[in-house]
Amino acid sequence: MRFVRNSLLSVGVIAILIGLVWIGQGTGYFPYPSSSFMINEMPWAYRGIALAVLGLVAVAVSRKIGRR
Repeated sequence: MRFVRNSLLSVGVIAILIGLVWIGQGTGYFPYPSSSFMINEMPWAYRGIALAVLGLVAVAVSRKIGRR
């Protein structure tokens, strides 16, 4: 069970970080790299929100698994 918990926690944290980058690029607050097709494109910000929320869910589930 420890492997599942650690894997889920890692995937959740990575999803949160990627989601935050997508939000930043989609809204234009993180315009790196400058040639990215995601800059100032709001659909990427919405996808980033969804990915970050899924990451939070994965982290919460991993914490529940750890308590058993």
